[in-house]
Amino acid sequence: MLTFRDLSPNDQDRVLPMVMDFYQSDAVDHLVDRAVMERAFLDAVDPAEDLLHGLLIQYGGEDAGYLYLTKCYSAEVGGRCVFIEELYLKPPFRGRGLGEQILSWIEESWPGARRFRLEVTQVNQRATHLYQKMGYQFLRYNQMVLDKAESR
Repeated sequence: MLTFRDLSPNDQDRVLPMVMDFYQSDAVDHLVDRAVMERAFLDAVDPAEDLLHGLLIQYGGEDAGYLYLTKCYSAEVGGRCVFIEELYLKPPFRGRGLGEQILSWIEESWPGARRFRLEVTQVNQRATHLYQKMGYQFLRYNQMVLDKAESR
């Protein structure tokens, strides 16, 4: 059975190895410093940080993966947007239909959201296929960023 629970600071040793695996996979196409991964984990478990929500995904009582969600307002759709920031399943739990269940659970958990959004790299075709199967469509924007992470 698939279950979800909020991450806690005690989960750091369980979750950070999965985060590091995620950032070394086809899901990410650039390097991310470990200090950034650790800071994001600490924010994901901090109740005072209302923008990032971290969840442990378990299947049959075993740690199967983790999920980071953020919420914002999307003027394009006139309502709340849930951004699937990171969705990771350990290799033994892939190919079992859990991705579909997770995406459905996210939609059911935020019924007032007008948009669910995620990013996918071009080489991550397995994930792309899953997302399209679940009704996600490409939104063709070129993403631009101004990172100031090092100055904070």
